[in-house]
Amino acid sequence: MLRRLADQFEAASSAHVAANGIERDADWFLLKLQEEMGELTQAWNRLTGRGRAKGRSPEDIRRDLADETADLLGHLMLFARRNDIDLAAAIERKWRFQPRW
Repeated sequence: MLRRLADQFEAASSAHVAANGIERDADWFLLKLQEEMGELTQAWNRLTGRGRAKGRSPEDIRRDLADETADLLGHLMLFARRNDIDLAAAIERKWRFQPRW
């Protein structure tokens, strides 16, 4: 399941960068992780009252948190794919459990 999900993220990312003339070099994958973590942090700060809501409703902010979490997961999977990291095997080894995907 992780491989299929990574393939879907790759297809979406490839289409996006092609449409926008973006080159995905080795640094791009790590920099995007950092960018998305910042956006997730910003959404969290808004949700917890540590940041300005900027006219966003509580429902909008919760959706932003979910969307930024999804972005971070997607870019983490792209990073792992680019660097030939077997996430399922790493999860099994590091977390000492058998994933059910």
